[in-house]
Amino acid sequence: MDIQKYENYQEKKNHFDTSFPYNTYLCCIPQDFLSVPLHWHEEMEIIYIKKGRGYVSLDLSSSPVQEGDIIFAAPGQLHGISQYPSVRMEYENILFDLSMLESKNRDICTTDFFAPLKQSHALEKNIYTPDDKKYAKISYWIDQADSICRTSPLPHAAQLAIKGYLFALFYELFSDWNIKASSKMPLPSLEKLKMILKYVENHFQERITIQDMASCCDYSQSHFMKYFKNAMGMSFIDYLNDYRLTMAAKLLLASDSTVLSVSQEAGFENLSYFNRCFKKKYGQTPSAYRKAVRT
Repeated sequence: MDIQKYENYQEKKNHFDTSFPYNTYLCCIPQDFLSVPLHWHEEMEIIYIKKGRGYVSLDLSSSPVQEGDIIFAAPGQLHGISQYPSVRMEYENILFDLSMLESKNRDICTTDFFAPLKQSHALEKNIYTPDDKKYAKISYWIDQADSICRTSPLPHAAQLAIKGYLFALFYELFSDWNIKASSKMPLPSLEKLKMILKYVENHFQERITIQDMASCCDYSQSHFMKYFKNAMGMSFIDYLNDYRLTMAAKLLLASDSTVLSVSQEAGFENLSYFNRCFKKKYGQTPSAYRKAVRT
């Protein structure tokens, strides 16, 4: 199994054809995976916590979340999900391209709201809890969209309903906020970090050295190592190994490949080193992990 295809599988599982870029799917931590590494993409993402609790990282800040919370990750915004120790968390992921709501004629909705959001990666508020005054209406419009998606087969006109619900949702988000006045461009250092994380996402199966990454950033090796440690709170090698272990854990559950094959597909060159790292992170051997989670 190609681990890159597996990693992208859920985001490509469309309820509509490719001309309607709106996807929704359910996930569970730790049954599906223990964490989603810090990453970014051009789609808007909504994370709707259905049961349990965990952590969501936005840019470089981690926040606890629990049942009922709704999290918005803007296009281009760094985000990740991790487990609260020994607690199961079920959540819904909704991904969609803001271009589906934009007008080709560049109307006010596009120029004053969606275009600035895509350029700045900024939202006035990212996490809404049931105590927030806007929560009832925000959750209502998401629930309405979910209700349509549960219909099988989906009527073609459902696309009209989904768009309508999304417009109503953004009205609630922006009704008392001037996004153009509030927006600020991402810090150059954060943009550099996004480039590094995207490189790891695309090349983790290959051999990656500090020299490679320093050259990619146009930094000296010492400056790159200091920059990454300050930004992420860990060394680049520790981050790379952790990312590869996360991918390996996913592949162990998604395939019947041997542990050796999984380790190689995840970018590890030495099986014994992979086994040591895996046991340190997950508390058990790869084989034991696969058996425990599957049963």
